[in-house]
Amino acid sequence: MARISALLASLLLFTVMAVATSSVERENKSSSFGLFWSTAKEEGDPLHNTGQADDSAATADDIDGGFSTLEGMLQWAIGHSDPVKLKEKAQDVQRLSPLELRQRQLEIQELMEKLKMPSDAQLMQIALDDLQNLSLSLEDRHRALEELLILVEPIDNANGNIFSFVLAVAIFPLGCSSKEMWLTSLRFCFSDMCKLGGLGVIIRELDHSDSDVRKISAWILGKASQNNPYVQKQALELGALATLMKMVNSSSADEATKAFYAVSALIRNNMAGQQLFFAEAGDKMLQDILSSPSVDIRLRRKAVFLVGDLVECQLEKVDKTEMPFFSNRLFLKSVVDLTASSDLDLQEKALVAIKNLLQLKTTEAMVFEEFCRLGEALERIKKQLENLMLEDDHREYVTDVESLRKEVERAFQAKLENARAVPT
Repeated sequence: MARISALLASLLLFTVMAVATSSVERENKSSSFGLFWSTAKEEGDPLHNTGQADDSAATADDIDGGFSTLEGMLQWAIGHSDPVKLKEKAQDVQRLSPLELRQRQLEIQELMEKLKMPSDAQLMQIALDDLQNLSLSLEDRHRALEELLILVEPIDNANGNIFSFVLAVAIFPLGCSSKEMWLTSLRFCFSDMCKLGGLGVIIRELDHSDSDVRKISAWILGKASQNNPYVQKQALELGALATLMKMVNSSSADEATKAFYAVSALIRNNMAGQQLFFAEAGDKMLQDILSSPSVDIRLRRKAVFLVGDLVECQLEKVDKTEMPFFSNRLFLKSVVDLTASSDLDLQEKALVAIKNLLQLKTTEAMVFEEFCRLGEALERIKKQLENLMLEDDHREYVTDVESLRKEVERAFQAKLENARAVPT
């Protein structure tokens, strides 16, 4: 991991320095504008909600070792590079021969030895050691957890493709796909924490008396577990899921939301995790969240999103018996009722879940029609979207939601026709 981090950071810096000389004083214009409805990034992420950095303090002196972490160097390098020129430089480097590539890697290694920067694994170990210090103050405990949160966060921003390229040149042979490179890089990063015994340390923090400690610990586990079977397996074996599910009932909305985020990350695309989830009364937890209007809107969004994901997983496992919970009429009604929300993001996620539920063999068309009033719900959404279409700011997103609504409507009508065609 140390070699990976060193090569990654130094190669990015090496590449950026070749194309960013004239860009140091320009304002960073890489921010995205307009509406952003996706919840791929967790709400409140310190890496995405810190606002615009003050670049005026970052001078050429920073390159001489003024950065305290790889994170700082990467952010500075990306922020002061011209994306177009950097992409051109990336393409040039991708055309290097294996011999030239090896020479470039040796140059980078030499540069990193001069910089003498700590690796991500070393920074993780320092933070984990701090957490195991019983005399550590609450403020320092928060700091150590926040450092770990940043260290397990994959670099995911408007320059994500540049990251994949840089990592590829640094450590991977020619011929690897960008997806393979990206996934492998994440496994290296997250597996470090497991090898350092970090998961056990973080899971113990879930029982801390301070709500913020529990919240950040859950957040770390969620990020580390995202689409990572190795981390999922380790965390499940250490009993993290049951503790996290209890935390979902916390009176603190922030703690409950982060705990649910971690629960979802642990069981997504993981059959063992899903079985344990239902064994721990996960179906009841979902039902309670979906059917209670007083629950925080963030938690309801995550719950219905997880429902859609679990049903999709069920549809992919055609040899598995469908969960009875998915055809429970009260559960189905709680999902359909979410479409009455004024929150368009919640409506969209509910429509995705309904579309998947309609494809299950065990869900009944007449339950959707007579008990859930799905037809009326779809018509109500149609009128709402027609009004929103008049607003230029929302038009593109509303168009996407309307397309999804039509998909649900077609699936619903097809299920009704099939039910009516079956002789009684």
